[in-house]
Amino acid sequence: MDQPGRVEVRPIRQLTGTSEFNEVFFDGASARAEHVVGGEGDGWRVAMSLLGFERGVATLAQQIGFARELGDVVRAAVATGAASDPVVRDRLVAQWAELRAMRWNALRTLGAAADPGAPSVAKLLWGRWHQRLGELAMQVRGAAGAVGPTDWSPEAPYELDPFQHLFLFSRADTVYGGSDQIQRTIIAERVLGLPKEPRGPKG
Repeated sequence: MDQPGRVEVRPIRQLTGTSEFNEVFFDGASARAEHVVGGEGDGWRVAMSLLGFERGVATLAQQIGFARELGDVVRAAVATGAASDPVVRDRLVAQWAELRAMRWNALRTLGAAADPGAPSVAKLLWGRWHQRLGELAMQVRGAAGAVGPTDWSPEAPYELDPFQHLFLFSRADTVYGGSDQIQRTIIAERVLGLPKEPRGPKG
């Protein structure tokens, strides 16, 4: 961040009102040779390795948070009486079963580091799962889930309860770290050996 030139970080404000993501701009910045990671010309490989970790085995730690969130939704469903609805019960059970399946898949892929599709499969699984959990949290809350604080104003960022934050933040799960479309392309081309998508003419 303090290398010669200018490094500018611009926070991206999300639906939640927070900024977990940023744009980073480099203006005349030049890293010193000893700060190069992976060797000259290896930037793409290093970036793909990092994204592979984020999409794949890192979800083992992430699932601790997922399990806590699911437990909160289950307790709220019991407290509000939503758990008496058989449709809600089925969704709760499905979320639990899918979380277990994701855990076993992540453990299985620990020994498959050379498999280029393993992280993409994991990302497809947990991104959609987390979004469905957010939707289920809103269903459990009912109409109250759509209500924000009464003292909101443009000058004061709105505050969300944990379920509202879960629902809104999880909208980004299928985009960051590589969108679902990118994951499917990786699986199709690098794992299944399907023909690559046609590229446009070079301009």
